[in-house]
Amino acid sequence: MRTLNLRKNHANWAKFGIAATSVLLLSTYAPRPSLIEQIKTLGELRVVTRNGPLAFYRGADGMPEGPEYELARRFAQELGVKLVITPRKSYAEIYGALVSGQAHLAAAGLRVPSSAMRGVAFGPAYQHVHEHLVYRRGEARPASLADIGDGDLEIVAGSNHANTLYAARDSLPDLVWIENSSTDTQGLLDEVADGTIDYTIADSTEFALAHDVHPELRVAFDFPGVQSLAWAASDRDPSFLRAIGEYFSHLNSDGELAAIVQRYYGREDDQEFAGTSSFMRDLKARLPLYQRWFQEAAQASRQDWRLLAAIGYQESKWNPIATSPTGAKGLMQLTSGTASANEVTDRTDPRQSIFAGARYFQQVYDKIPAHVPEPDRTWFALAAYNIGYGHLEDARVLAQKAGRNPDSWQDVREFLPLLAQEYWYTQTENGYARGRESVRYVDNVRGYRDILEWAWADTGTNASSVALN
Repeated sequence: MRTLNLRKNHANWAKFGIAATSVLLLSTYAPRPSLIEQIKTLGELRVVTRNGPLAFYRGADGMPEGPEYELARRFAQELGVKLVITPRKSYAEIYGALVSGQAHLAAAGLRVPSSAMRGVAFGPAYQHVHEHLVYRRGEARPASLADIGDGDLEIVAGSNHANTLYAARDSLPDLVWIENSSTDTQGLLDEVADGTIDYTIADSTEFALAHDVHPELRVAFDFPGVQSLAWAASDRDPSFLRAIGEYFSHLNSDGELAAIVQRYYGREDDQEFAGTSSFMRDLKARLPLYQRWFQEAAQASRQDWRLLAAIGYQESKWNPIATSPTGAKGLMQLTSGTASANEVTDRTDPRQSIFAGARYFQQVYDKIPAHVPEPDRTWFALAAYNIGYGHLEDARVLAQKAGRNPDSWQDVREFLPLLAQEYWYTQTENGYARGRESVRYVDNVRGYRDILEWAWADTGTNASSVALN
């Protein structure tokens, strides 16, 4: 009897083992969820990128900006998930994150390689870039590399531009250039603009960014060929690449893709000083409409109303409905985040904008260490109002490391432009920033304030209007 029970139990266990094996085999052949399904189940789209002007960076209010961030954010919205974006220091790390499964896609201004990469596939090209030979306005324009003679030509060491020059050397054996390992293309474009070097080679996207700051830069000619930019993903799920293709297809047909490219590469921030005649014209026609609010806001925020008015003029030329390419609005060009933090219900309402701008400026001013003497503390606050306090602190740290005075505006202003160069901003906590624009911003506001002080010579915040002929 006992033996029979053992046999029955053995038979039951055998049946259970067969059933379990069958389930295991069936699960082995069950279709694996697509990457899109996995992303939706996870609730987030994981994207790797690079910190810099061509991909992702932090704006003045600390909010993320950049063309690749903008595109990835919209893609995540279409999928109905949260965007998790992570900067990586090198392209090798970016591709490694895709192959290992740590990231779903890479959006980093990636060039589509001429040969396949193991484990990596590229989506459709969404932008095409050309290589420019760049020179300075007023200098002789070369028609080809043969025309540069003994001019100084520098490129970034290890860049794709070196391959272009080596190919050209086949027909120009005397061609000479310098490969600079201590800067990036933006830094070399700065040097062309100030006359330190004669020529450099830059991609059309890089040139567009630099020309915004240096209108004196010119394109001598384009090199043959076009490079395509695209997103990258693991090659394990072709359906995900098709989804990316469909996303860019409708972005392109709706005109949204062109709008994003224009916003970041085609914008022309009004950083030029308006000039005395233009300013005086607006002083008479526009300022009287808003002067009382500048004075009231200045009194509430413990600032000189003429300084606030100068900020408003630099931001919008005292135009209450002005809108920037990046979405800032109103007379003081408030971002949506700054407006929300200051309980602004309508950014185009001039009174709300002026009072919120004054409060925000005072908040930034209060962050500047109290031991910084005037007027440097005010100049620092202006720079931080434009570029963000974190980026200002980065420039002060760089100045201190170089043995300069981090509490002196004259010293720190020399380091702000370095925040646009990869060699320098990769050493900072907050990364890339358009530091040269911030220096120009401070200079312009100071100039407008000086004219306002001339027009209203007294120092009280409640100064009354004067008649200007």
